Amino acid sequence: MSSAVVRATYRIETPYPLDRAAAVIAGEQSTGTFVAVPGESDRLKALHAARICSIEAEEPAAAPSLPGAKTPAGDGAVFNRGKVTLEFPLANFGPSIPNLLATVAGNLYELQEVSGLRLLDLELPDDFARRYGGPRFGVPGTRALTGVYGRPIVGTIVKPSIGLSPEELASLVGRLCEAGLDFIKDDELNADPPFATLEQKVKAVMPVIERAADRAGRKVMYAFNITGDIEELNRRHELVVSHGGTCVMASVQSVGFAGLAYLRSFCEVPIHAHRNGWGMLTRHPMLGMSFAAYQKLARLAGADHLHVNALDSKFYESNESVIASVQALRTPLSGTESCMPVLSSGQSAATAGTTYRELGTVDLMNIAGGGILAHPDGAAAGVASMHQAWEAALAGMPAERYAETRPELRRALDAFGRRP
Repeated sequence: MSSAVVRATYRIETPYPLDRAAAVIAGEQSTGTFVAVPGESDRLKALHAARICSIEAEEPAAAPSLPGAKTPAGDGAVFNRGKVTLEFPLANFGPSIPNLLATVAGNLYELQEVSGLRLLDLELPDDFARRYGGPRFGVPGTRALTGVYGRPIVGTIVKPSIGLSPEELASLVGRLCEAGLDFIKDDELNADPPFATLEQKVKAVMPVIERAADRAGRKVMYAFNITGDIEELNRRHELVVSHGGTCVMASVQSVGFAGLAYLRSFCEVPIHAHRNGWGMLTRHPMLGMSFAAYQKLARLAGADHLHVNALDSKFYESNESVIASVQALRTPLSGTESCMPVLSSGQSAATAGTTYRELGTVDLMNIAGGGILAHPDGAAAGVASMHQAWEAALAGMPAERYAETRPELRRALDAFGRRP
């Protein structure tokens, strides 16, 4: 039997002593239940019981973060908080992401002994990488397909998200290709709707991209949203690839990690993994899981690109959290290929300087929807402004000064907010 283990680190909140709550979690998620049962022998527990590795106390809270926790008898309950690391034998579930999740992120959230619980990180044995493989393309494969080196891949999202006919979409894509864009993606809301099916979109868009590639000498990468039921993923992938497409997109929460891994098993192009719905897993600081844990599972399952929100974005997430997410994606994982961080939401030429200064890397996708398509002088000027903003950032020059001789950047800074 394998001696390999999985370590899971949690932040917990409990009206009981931290060691008691940790023991309840360890028992519930391995060999125990609320009462001793026949068959729970010492030998069985020695082989399969979860073990408490460490407990690090934090400042307690005066009130519970989440409803439904039971409290000890008496008044004045204190809600203890701390970090707890548990160790689970790999033999309990094997290198299986779905069954791993049942253990490290399953019914423990519902235990009445905790008034808050958040999965902070996972330490996984290499068995998972051998089973799942990780990204097929990652950063180097994506750069090779786009022909973009030495700077971020600049992209946009099709807007309006919903409602464009295939002909209107093709016209927009043509303008963006001519403007020198590197990457275009479907919105997560738009996959295979009846008013403009995926097949209609692929057949309308790919000839435009091919003609532009013939003229420019490099091919714009379009991430077609193929999210759907499991049996649809292969067919939709084949449709994109057979027409010369170089990227497919899947919403991770919609298809699940198992669906993502299934797609990876046959996928011939990079997988653009969108994390829409992520907020419900992480927005409460005492519930769900952190991106540090989530991104490991998504990468193992095959994500070549993974969304991380962005600095100064329109969403709730702090810049510190986004920076930590990018750093997590750049951290090697069991020898698997790298994964490209995707920065989107509220992006424009005005955000490039801060992004480069804070992240210190060009190995990312900087995707601007409104920041390109709503540029006062049109989408082509929006693309130009993004390139100019990154030129300034890489040269260490303030965008305001660089914009003195570049009207596209000047107009973007005026429209979207002047930032260093």
